[in-house]
Amino acid sequence: MLDEVQRVPALLDVVHGLIETRRDLRFVLTGSSARKLRRAGVNLLAGRAVQRSLHPFLAAELGTSFELAQALRYGMVPLIVDSRDPADTLRTYLALYVREEVQQEGLVRDVGAFARFLEAVSLTHAAPLNVSAVAAECQVSRKSVEGFLGLLHDLLLCFSLPPFLRRAKRKLTTHPKFYWFDAGVFAATRPSGPMDSAREIGGAALEGLVAQHLRAWIDYGQHDLQLCFWRTQSHSEVDFVAYGRAGFFAIEVKAGERVRGEDLRSLRSFGEDYPEAKRLLLHRGSEHFEIDGIQCSPVDAFLRALHPAQELPFAR
Repeated sequence: MLDEVQRVPALLDVVHGLIETRRDLRFVLTGSSARKLRRAGVNLLAGRAVQRSLHPFLAAELGTSFELAQALRYGMVPLIVDSRDPADTLRTYLALYVREEVQQEGLVRDVGAFARFLEAVSLTHAAPLNVSAVAAECQVSRKSVEGFLGLLHDLLLCFSLPPFLRRAKRKLTTHPKFYWFDAGVFAATRPSGPMDSAREIGGAALEGLVAQHLRAWIDYGQHDLQLCFWRTQSHSEVDFVAYGRAGFFAIEVKAGERVRGEDLRSLRSFGEDYPEAKRLLLHRGSEHFEIDGIQCSPVDAFLRALHPAQELPFAR
């Protein structure tokens, strides 16, 4: 097992040679960025290695140790979950990771501009990303923001969801949705103060936590599904649409403990356009019930039941 293999790219040639000559050996190579390898034009073992993704913990992996409030505040990164002081470890993790991976490798020339970008882009977590607006907010060019975003993706610090456009019957947004890879990283990077709504921040954190769980569930279970979102130009939005051979699901996440009629509006609209989809609303309450064909379930219970080897909890 070789960790952070991108730090010594020449090892890939050695591994390649051993794979060809030693059939009795198996390798596990891990790394947090492929950017350095691609820039060096090294051997990426195409056709000789299986690519897998590692994600933060799933609630199902933690079992009875999982606490939703704790996950929203500190995230699910194993290093943070196992820490005696998760708040301090999270701050240190993010600061050291950015310093080592970004500053020391010289991946950005203006560290101050990159720091402003990190704060500005954190405000778009769980929302369609407008690159021009972020560029104006952090006072850099659009090209610089595109480069910074590419860096975050290469370092596996973020991910994007594309809009669901299949057989669209309405005018839909075409901007992808931006997420930090972990709810705790979002909490640590997003600036907050008296002018920031706790409900708005909590809603984005909860949606991001569900997003990272769904991505891990799809990857680990190798479910044939693409994760997207649906948003009309009139701002009717369904947070997650999972579509593929494994099924067709629409999931909305609400941070409130009670489900109001207006909370179901987007799922109703989606159901009108796509009656084939199974629809689910996740809430912070404790009861399971169904309204107009839409299943409503506690988000805590949904996350705990999300096991890679099984179907989506509400699909059973």
